[in-house]
Amino acid sequence: MIVIMAYLEDVLLPIFICVVLPIFIVFLVMNARKHEVSRKAEVALKAIEAGAPVDPNFFKTAKKKKEGIKERLLGQLTGACITFLMGAAFLAVNLLNWNDTGLHMFSVAGIVMMAIGLGLFISFFVSRSMLSREIEAEEKELENKAEE
Repeated sequence: MIVIMAYLEDVLLPIFICVVLPIFIVFLVMNARKHEVSRKAEVALKAIEAGAPVDPNFFKTAKKKKEGIKERLLGQLTGACITFLMGAAFLAVNLLNWNDTGLHMFSVAGIVMMAIGLGLFISFFVSRSMLSREIEAEEKELENKAEE
């Protein structure tokens, strides 16, 4: 009985994770979109019945605002901090359990992640210095829009 349960766990768990879970996520997303469209249609029909004009832009989805240079650089800095600190945490776990021979992968993963984080830090500072003129122009443009 225990062997059968272990076998079922070994077979069914990957199937559920790799097949059922993605299908369920797609189902939920599509169901949410369908619900949103039906609600918009219902509101538009009520407006038409009441005789109110319906804006044709009502059915268009809102476009995301283009990300600015500073936001992109801030995201890069955040990624650098996260990867560097995760690498440091992996190395700390390896150092705390230095007797255990199975934890050598933590040191390899920590070194790799710290190297990636360091590379992202370098990329951030180089990008910031190279794009300083564009950042200033973007700030002036935002100030001009705020004044108008």
